[in-house]
Amino acid sequence: MWASWIPVLCLGVCLLLPPEPVGSEGAVPIAITCFTRGLDIRKEKADVLCPGGCPLEEFSVFGHIVYASVSSICGAAVHRGVIGNSGGPVRVYSLPGRENYSSVVANGIQSQTLSRWSASFTVTKGKSGTQEATGQAVSTAHPATGKRLKKTPEKKTGNKDCKADIAFLIDGSFNIGQRRFNLQKNFVGKVALMLGIGTEGPHVGLVQASEHPKIEFYLKNFTSAKDVLFAIKEVGFRGGNSNTGKALKHTAQKFFTADTGVRKGIPKVVVVFIDGWPSDDIEEAGIVAREFGVNVFIVSVAKPIPEELGMVQDVAFVDKAVCRNNGFFSYHMPNWFGTTKYVKPLVQKLCTHEQMMCSKTCYNSVNIAFLIDGSSSVGESNFRLMLEFVSNIAKTFEISDIGAKIAAVQFTYDQRTEFSFTDYSTKENVLAVIRNIRYMSGGTATGDAISFTVRNVFGPMRDSPNKNFLVIVTDGQSYDDVRGPAAAAHDAGITIFSVGVAWAPLDDLKDMASKPKESHAFFTREFTGLEPIVSDVIRGICRDFLESQQ
Repeated sequence: MWASWIPVLCLGVCLLLPPEPVGSEGAVPIAITCFTRGLDIRKEKADVLCPGGCPLEEFSVFGHIVYASVSSICGAAVHRGVIGNSGGPVRVYSLPGRENYSSVVANGIQSQTLSRWSASFTVTKGKSGTQEATGQAVSTAHPATGKRLKKTPEKKTGNKDCKADIAFLIDGSFNIGQRRFNLQKNFVGKVALMLGIGTEGPHVGLVQASEHPKIEFYLKNFTSAKDVLFAIKEVGFRGGNSNTGKALKHTAQKFFTADTGVRKGIPKVVVVFIDGWPSDDIEEAGIVAREFGVNVFIVSVAKPIPEELGMVQDVAFVDKAVCRNNGFFSYHMPNWFGTTKYVKPLVQKLCTHEQMMCSKTCYNSVNIAFLIDGSSSVGESNFRLMLEFVSNIAKTFEISDIGAKIAAVQFTYDQRTEFSFTDYSTKENVLAVIRNIRYMSGGTATGDAISFTVRNVFGPMRDSPNKNFLVIVTDGQSYDDVRGPAAAAHDAGITIFSVGVAWAPLDDLKDMASKPKESHAFFTREFTGLEPIVSDVIRGICRDFLESQQ
């Protein structure tokens, strides 16, 4: 019990905060995450420890000095100037709810307005403790003295038959309005509950699309249905234009990372809810999502009526944004009322992993062999520039035992397999062996080298599900025919990019390259000109891969 209440803050509003109880001097602060909210701390006063390096742009902060309890504690502490972005101890005081939380820019954070909330908190400088902030949330509950400790409940494994990393991209625009926004949240909660969220089942996060996209919570934040439902309930309506394309692109690029909880080898899914139609271009965002290996589902509600079609930027926006325009990835509900019957069919789609065709990308589902000219006309220093060119392409791809695979062959009149597709399964090892390739020196027999590579490098990979590419780098004219061996490679399903330097004849480059020739054959006068071609080859590989998946 507090002996008295003393005013410690008077800045437009006076706050009465309790003094420290006797015996609190040695209290160890509780380590919390960047996104732990005030409402997660169920005590009148608590000492917490914020981790460093929290992303300022992802903080949800409502108010100034007095913050709505839905705000991030660490975000409020940075906003208030109690700590910097390196983290540190913070003291949190619970306060009653209030009206009119103000919006203020401070210390790199733009807090938001909120008309009313049921509970508040404020923050002051905390006392240092010995515990370090790990970024993992810990329990704030303490057992009562003399009572048996309750056994900590085991985390539920979830539905193991529905492993997926799912982002729900909800509509928070003025199109949907506050009432339908709440109905949308209810529907998303029902879907999340039926999915069977758990440590070994589906993981979910939530992004709100409005004027500017906002990631409400990540995959790693919650692994139980109960916590997810509570988090969804607490999401506030933002308003603004329905910039769904902007939000989808942001989600594909920023949401699915190892740091935010994405799991290796698990399908990445975005379920986009659109009430009406998007107010920006969604086609480009769909392309970006596919390039990042994200399976996009569109749940459209209340399609535009004929009188509204003139306001729609692209009436075929659903077909252009989904993973595949085959009917599987699009889902329609007439309105937000009576949606329970639509929950199970959507969940069944999200758990049908064999249909997640966009999980395969140009970055993780290709075999790329490099055929490198080691003839005498190249020279040692230029040969190193060729190896740098090869490395810069190779390092872009997700090399692993289940992902992209890289091989290299050096040729003169003879051929030497530097390493095959199955020799190295990590990017670090592949790049290291490329750097250590020894220059051969000799003549130029490119045709024989192509035949050798098709037979000895691609031959053992004939059953591989990956798409095959051959990148040829040469500086001169071949002493043998290149047209026949290149045609045989094309017939074997190998896409060829030819890159010529210095004296390499354009006719030979075009004869070797796949069609269309102008996008598969490249030439530069100097070896230093190889660097700009790196991005052209990478884009070409991704373009050809995507076209092969249609």
